[in-house]
Amino acid sequence: MIPAQFDYLAPTSVADAVAALAEHGDEAKVLAGGQSLLPILRMRLNAPGVVIDLGRIPELQGVSEDGDHLVIGAMTTYAAVLASEAVTTHAALLSKAIATVADPQIRHRGTVGGALVHADPAGDVGAPALALGAELVIAGADGSTRTVAAEDFFEDLFATAVGEGELLTQIRIPKHTGWGAHYEKFVRVSHQWSIVGVAATVRSEGGSIAEARVGLTNMGSTPLRARSVEEALVGQPATDEAVRAAVASVNDGTNPPSDLNGDADYRKHLATVLTRRAVLAAAGA
Repeated sequence: MIPAQFDYLAPTSVADAVAALAEHGDEAKVLAGGQSLLPILRMRLNAPGVVIDLGRIPELQGVSEDGDHLVIGAMTTYAAVLASEAVTTHAALLSKAIATVADPQIRHRGTVGGALVHADPAGDVGAPALALGAELVIAGADGSTRTVAAEDFFEDLFATAVGEGELLTQIRIPKHTGWGAHYEKFVRVSHQWSIVGVAATVRSEGGSIAEARVGLTNMGSTPLRARSVEEALVGQPATDEAVRAAVASVNDGTNPPSDLNGDADYRKHLATVLTRRAVLAAAGA
């Protein structure tokens, strides 16, 4: 189908983009990589009066280092993140998760910030952002910015802390240099959204797990952090037996959708199996 008619704006600064949002209000939709918005427009599930394209704003693109943090512009593509040596070195979990996203064409168009704001619980960026303790920088209409922790960013299904007239501008990730990482996902068809995914990053010392971070994909209306598993893993040897016992609580606090044969228990089983695999792989076992 052909989208309904709309006006097109391509601001060249964050200030201009925020001003355009303030001017057009509910009539405006923001275009990042377009991998989610364009299909919606083509099916006429949404018919905005104005589309604001962020693709010409240089300050929203690229990966840089700021002390003990990585800074990723919201309009940085998946492909650019994968090509970044800094991300591979200091936030390997994000690289490993993004490598599983769809196909090369999508990875060259889709953006990290667009995926986070879209907040699909089946998306592959939210769980790593949670596990890595990311902070999201949001620009407001008055020129101010605020920083929101990833655990407070995802509010509900397709809903985030980005308010009306605001833009996500940066993702700040504490460096996890030397941590092992693995992203384990289960799909029935190649390039499909995750039925369940597990993001695990582990710091090992002397054959034991000193610290662990675990994020869950598609186990609730938002990405989730498996804190009980993280706590249970500390001090444990990186063996199948020890990890199997530690991940037994992975489904605590989850509320997976029951769209697979009407049985959410299937996803809970997958979460247990995939978490064990992801932690063992991250620990180098």
